[in-house]
Amino acid sequence: MLGKTGYPNEVFLNGQWLPAAQATVSVFDRGFMLGDGIYEVIPFYRRKLFAFEQHLQRLRQGLESVGIDYGTDQLRERTAEAIARSDYEDGAVYMQVTRGVAPRKHHFPADTEPTVLLYAYPFRFDGFEQKLAHVLLSEDFRWHRCDIKSISLMGNILANQAAYQADKTENVLHRQGWITEGSHTSVFFVKDNILYTHPNGPYILPGVTRDVVLSIADELGMAVREEAVAVADLRLVTEAFLTGTTMQVTAIGSFLSDDRRLVIGSGSAGPVTRRIQTAFAGRTKAL
Repeated sequence: MLGKTGYPNEVFLNGQWLPAAQATVSVFDRGFMLGDGIYEVIPFYRRKLFAFEQHLQRLRQGLESVGIDYGTDQLRERTAEAIARSDYEDGAVYMQVTRGVAPRKHHFPADTEPTVLLYAYPFRFDGFEQKLAHVLLSEDFRWHRCDIKSISLMGNILANQAAYQADKTENVLHRQGWITEGSHTSVFFVKDNILYTHPNGPYILPGVTRDVVLSIADELGMAVREEAVAVADLRLVTEAFLTGTTMQVTAIGSFLSDDRRLVIGSGSAGPVTRRIQTAFAGRTKAL
């Protein structure tokens, strides 16, 4: 359960379940000192995990990319425990693995034990089809390895804060005139009846929900191109939507850039978005 402060009452930390108030890490943990760690967020619907293997694989790949030696298979049981120990019907499991405790140096220390944190929290997923996002459009100033789900999220934080201050749902980013992704979402466009999204690579996180949407589009026989859309071509876009673990599939109504507002299509979810939303909801209900 969540405590009165909004924090979980208990967490799994380094091999044991503890009351959250008693769970502490060293001030010399490299996650705290340097942001040296990888995280993952896995949704569950009606107490059943969604796309669990894909999320676990992304965590594994992230750890391998940064050289943290930790066997993620042991998190299978812990993830199931987190849900079983909670009383949430819908929610998500947060998990984080840092390189561990060591004197502060930039290079990797030898023989550190990773610090492992995991807990469940509630989230209301229903009703995403009725939501409409109005987003900010900004220059992507983050590092060049956005494919690694690092806990070092300062670039994403600043981008999302800019959207928050502008009273927008999300900040969609672009590099050298090509749209990449949102601060915590993937982004799709419909142009000339073709579904577009930025290809996987160092400039975007390989979104699990993004992959689910691509498989849905394939099942529905939609034309898909994993190609970046140019900012200059946004006026040709007839539909756009965001995807992500908690965003699911949310239509974009408009973009704001340099104080100019660009309405996408009719300003509401279009037919392609609606078909994908319906199919996505069907997958979660079939768990």
